Amino acid sequence: MRLLKSLLLLRDNMMKVKRSRDNLIKGVIFDLDGTLLDSMTVWSSIDREFLIENGISDPPPEVSDVVKKMTVDESSQYFIDRFGLRCTKEYVIKRIEDMVRERYEEQIPLKPHAQEVLDFLDRRNVPYGIATATYKGLAEAALKRCGVYDRFRFLLTDREYPAGKNFPDIFLGGAQRLGAQPDETLVIEDSLHCIETAKSAGFTVCGVYDPVAEADSSRIRELSDFYVKSLDGIIQII
Repeated sequence: MRLLKSLLLLRDNMMKVKRSRDNLIKGVIFDLDGTLLDSMTVWSSIDREFLIENGISDPPPEVSDVVKKMTVDESSQYFIDRFGLRCTKEYVIKRIEDMVRERYEEQIPLKPHAQEVLDFLDRRNVPYGIATATYKGLAEAALKRCGVYDRFRFLLTDREYPAGKNFPDIFLGGAQRLGAQPDETLVIEDSLHCIETAKSAGFTVCGVYDPVAEADSSRIRELSDFYVKSLDGIIQII
């Protein structure tokens, strides 16, 4: 059954590739967590650890699904408002960043085939950058440790685009930096709400499977122009 699903997915992607030959991909915007970095489970555990540390003994299981759609500012304020925390938004932001810093600086790996895909894009002279909701310092630390930071044209976060990925500005800014129109720019994402935003702005989108987003995988596949189970599938698309 798994083999059949894989063959059907390959067939669907190849048909989409044939239909998209006229729309040459001139640039790529990668998401970071869950797409380039194998880090999504870290955030699920950190949300709970932070709330427990602040007196919420049994955090609701859906809290990570709620805050993953928010910017850093929004998620910090959400914790304060929903759980009645007696602290400032600035404290929440800094404390959560401190809690995950060690993992980004020392532990979190690139997802399988990430380096292979970057090498392929370099050989094809296709420029690429990153748009992420992650703290900028953490993203930089992980990418530098993995030896790929200098390969990206840009690293965009909610510092530059406070509205985050609920609005297309961050993707449009990335496309402009790549010198490409939205339909010439491949956005590679694992999160449903980010895919919805990019598609609404006219981008070509490739959905990437990540176990944390399993519940959304059917909808992600439906919306995306392409869908891959692992990053090496992107090589067949471009």
